[in-house]
Amino acid sequence: MGTIVSVHPFDEEQVKAIQEACPSLDYVSVSGFGADEARAALMGAEVILGWNRDVLKIIHAHGIPLRWLQNLGAGVDHIPLERLQSLGVILTHASGVHPNGISESIFAMLLSLTRNVHIAIRNQQQQTWKPSKIMGEAHGKTIAILGAGAIGLETAKLAQAFSMNVLGVRKSGEPAEWVDRMYTIEQLNEVLAQSDYIVNCLPLTAQTKHLIGREQFAVMKPSAIYINIGRGGTTDTAALIDALQQERIAGAGLDVFEQEPLPQEHPLWKMENVIITPHETGNTPYYMDRALSIVLDNLKYYSAQGKPCRNVVDWQAQY
Repeated sequence: MGTIVSVHPFDEEQVKAIQEACPSLDYVSVSGFGADEARAALMGAEVILGWNRDVLKIIHAHGIPLRWLQNLGAGVDHIPLERLQSLGVILTHASGVHPNGISESIFAMLLSLTRNVHIAIRNQQQQTWKPSKIMGEAHGKTIAILGAGAIGLETAKLAQAFSMNVLGVRKSGEPAEWVDRMYTIEQLNEVLAQSDYIVNCLPLTAQTKHLIGREQFAVMKPSAIYINIGRGGTTDTAALIDALQQERIAGAGLDVFEQEPLPQEHPLWKMENVIITPHETGNTPYYMDRALSIVLDNLKYYSAQGKPCRNVVDWQAQY
């Protein structure tokens, strides 16, 4: 009998659901195993749930029986896709668990930067009474959502409550609910030039690497606010810093960076017009429950059809 090996410590009730979803495979959790014991279990796995350094090591071994790897995160840019493809392993991810938490974080940044809440908090820490000379309003403004997937569309839905003009950018250019007008990636600069807020929800792929660079910041409005919750590598950090320092854009809300953790000496830390969070906008107590729903659907389909059905990575698209 084949095995499902999990590197994530699911609780007793969750383990029972996993076993019931795919009774033809034994279930093993290597959480708490020693390195050698964990490696031995992973080497014999037909299905692996989760990703860590031990999984990275075994997929470069020869003769492993692995058929399917279920990543419990949404991003797959840290996983060697070409190696999995060469092995004939199906890769799935947990995209769809993030819309609520991340869209709320996006608007927390957007509203803080608009209403100067971030500055008020810094003044409070210094016990300084210093009213703002002027503050903006988000109502009626134009927001561009780069990457109109589940997170982007939930953000668009919230934006509609602020009577915002919502522009979307997606590879297909196909219309979507809550987005007033959708564009293709080739029309990116046209979208940026119109927008008061730019929200980057893009995955990191060969096509999106440094997609937002000097040319893109140059076409943005001087009053624009740039928010990145997708992947740090989609933005040219040097170009971003220059745009902020030269006041070519008004501010930025950043949860992801090209180098993580962000080094202590990095200039972004000291910029008054920047909000930094440590890659945590997806943090929610409901994360694993939502991810498990995807896992269980995939396990049931795998048990019946020999392959998962949800969130299968497209090797060419790289997500």
